[in-house]
Amino acid sequence: MTQHRLSEVEIGKNYKAKELDSFVSTTDVVVLSNNEEQLFTDPDREYKVVTAFAGFFEHSSEVGEKYYREKKAYVVEKI
Repeated sequence: MTQHRLSEVEIGKNYKAKELDSFVSTTDVVVLSNNEEQLFTDPDREYKVVTAFAGFFEHSSEVGEKYYREKKAYVVEKI
């Protein structure tokens, strides 16, 4: 099987799940998908990168505080 290694993705472009899998595996990012936990269940299903954020807020249940994480986050949509 061919390796699909991506080091970046572009907003507005479509990618197969196997390409996004490679991207997540080799890059420190968060990917949010509109089809929940099924993002990587079908390697050939295509997704469109809708938007990207430089970071996000995360709540720590241990200390009850919210922290801004500087970690690239992408929103993808099943097409």
